[in-house]
Amino acid sequence: MNRAPELAERLLFQEAATLVERAYAPYSGFAVGAVVVGPSGRSHHGVNVENASYPAGLCAERAALAAMVACGERSLRYVAVAAVDGQDCLPCGLCLQALAEFGDPAIVARMGGEVRVVPLSDLLTAPFAFGDGARGGPAGDGAGEAGR
Repeated sequence: MNRAPELAERLLFQEAATLVERAYAPYSGFAVGAVVVGPSGRSHHGVNVENASYPAGLCAERAALAAMVACGERSLRYVAVAAVDGQDCLPCGLCLQALAEFGDPAIVARMGGEVRVVPLSDLLTAPFAFGDGARGGPAGDGAGEAGR
């Protein structure tokens, strides 16, 4: 179930919106900025980077996720996503699966013309997992644990 954002969540969305101008989207023109936040409270930034060979591109959400992991964090609390010109933008299926590896964060994004907050699990109801339910990483490293 989605809800209106609290002040801190709205600020995260605005932070993502400021990143849009840094995106590299010469083919689609659909620039996206993302901010992910782990348990430390630190913001990690990402933008989409397109490539002439479309599958080689990188979504903003996964770029931000990689920045978070590079800083040593292994669980997510928030993911804020903003698109060029204030367009509606939710993470794609590939990004949802990648984000689910690190918990069930609150997604802050524009939906239906309004900034809303929705749990990732509402958008990806059955993420891929191995037969034992594991989503990756050795036990105890925080991977797959709820980030909130």
